Amino acid sequence: MQNPRYLAFKALCKVESENSYSNLTLDSFLKNSDLDPRNSAFASMLFYGVLEKKLSLDYIIRTFSSVRLKKIETKTLIILRMGIYQMVFMDKVPDSAAVNEAVKICKKEKLYHSSGFVNGLLRSVSRSEERFPLPDKSDMKKYLSVKYSCPEDIVSLWISDYSAETAEKILESLSGRPPIYAKVNTLKISREQLMEKLENEGVSAESVECLDTAVKLKYSGSVSELKAFKEGFLHIQDLSSQICCEMLSPQKGDVISDVCSAPGGKAFNIAERLGGVGKVNCYDIHEHKLKLIKSSARRLGIDNIEVGKRDALSDESLEMSDRILCDVPCSGLGILRRKPEIRYKTDTGADSLPDIQYRILENSAKYLKSGGILVYSTCTLHRAENGGVADKFLDNHPEFEPYPIVLPPGISRTIDEPENQLTLFPQTNNTDGFFISVMKKR
Repeated sequence: MQNPRYLAFKALCKVESENSYSNLTLDSFLKNSDLDPRNSAFASMLFYGVLEKKLSLDYIIRTFSSVRLKKIETKTLIILRMGIYQMVFMDKVPDSAAVNEAVKICKKEKLYHSSGFVNGLLRSVSRSEERFPLPDKSDMKKYLSVKYSCPEDIVSLWISDYSAETAEKILESLSGRPPIYAKVNTLKISREQLMEKLENEGVSAESVECLDTAVKLKYSGSVSELKAFKEGFLHIQDLSSQICCEMLSPQKGDVISDVCSAPGGKAFNIAERLGGVGKVNCYDIHEHKLKLIKSSARRLGIDNIEVGKRDALSDESLEMSDRILCDVPCSGLGILRRKPEIRYKTDTGADSLPDIQYRILENSAKYLKSGGILVYSTCTLHRAENGGVADKFLDNHPEFEPYPIVLPPGISRTIDEPENQLTLFPQTNNTDGFFISVMKKR
C-alpha cells in the first residue's frame, strides 16, 4: 500500500508547481492509489490541512528557522509544512512519527542535504512550549491573518464589509473540510431511495431540512466512484447552489438560460426541476467545459439541456427566456474552505470583477420576457461584487423590480440586506459563502 503522507506530498507539490485546483488534484491522486478508506482520509486531511494553514505554517517556520523562507527550496518547504501541521494541528499523530516520516520523504526525494535541516527544525518545534506563537493582538489584522492563515487584505476586506466580529467568524469557519451535499436526481429516484442506495454502499446520507431534494453525505472516498453516482442518481452540489436554483423557481414549460453554466451543476438542478417539460440553455466560453456538461447530462439522463459556446459579454443574442441565471465569474472568497489555495492568489480580481459582472448581468437581462425572473449570484463574500452589482443594476434599470426572497426552512440571515438579496455565510448555515439576488421584469 502507498504511503498516505507521500501521496499528500506529491499532490501538494503539483498544486504548488502547477497552480492546479486542489480538489481535482487530490481526487486524481486518490483515484489512482491503493489506499484504504482510513489512509485516504488521513492523506486528504493532511493535504487540505497544509493548504488551509499554509500562511500559519510558514509563520511557524520563520519563527524556528535560521534560514530565510525564500531560501528554502519548494519540496523541502512542503515537507516542513506537512511535519509541522501534524505536530501542531493534528491531535493523534505522535511528534516522532511526524519527524521520522518527514525525513523519510526527504531521502525518498533524494533531498539528502535537507534531511538534517528538516529533522533539526521539526525537533525544535517539538521541544518548544509554544509551538504556534501568535502576533500581538495590538495589530488585529496581522493577528487574525496568522491565526486563521488568511492574507491581511482579505481579513481587512471582510472587516470593512461586514464587521470585525463577523470577519472572525468567517475565518473560524474556514478550518476543516466543508460538508458534502448532493442533489437528488428526481428524474430517476426519490430522496429516500437514494439514501438507501448510498447506505448500502457504505455512505452515510442524511436529509436536509431546507430542501427536499438535497442530501448531506459523509464519505472520505471519491464520490464519482460510487455506483449511485455512475448510474446518475445524484450530482454533487453545495447547498448554497441548490438554494440558488430554488430562488430561480423554475416552472414546467419554461425556457431558462444559464449564461455562465460550467461546470453545469445549476443547469442539471434546474432541468430536473422542470421534469423534462421545458428547456435549459447552457452557455460557456470554454469548449472543453461544454463537453463535460454534455457528458454529465447524459449520465443523469437529462435531455432538455441545450449547450452552446458563448461569451456572456458578447453581443450574440440569446433566446428570449422566462428565467435567466447569471452565476457570474467572481473572486471565489466564499469557497476558501473548499479550495484553500484561492486565498493565496496574488490577485483575486476583487477590484476589477464588479465591472465585468455588471456588464454580464446587463447584457443578459435584455433577453428576459416581461414578468420573467432574473437571478444574479456569486460564490464570494464581497459587497462590491454582490449587493454593489445588484443594487447598481436596479438603480439603472427601472423596468426591473426587486423580487422578495422567502427563506427556506432552517436558513438564516447573517447581515442586514434588502429582501431580494441573500448572503449565505458558512458560519451561519454551513454552506459555502454565496450571494443571491432575485429581480423581476415588470
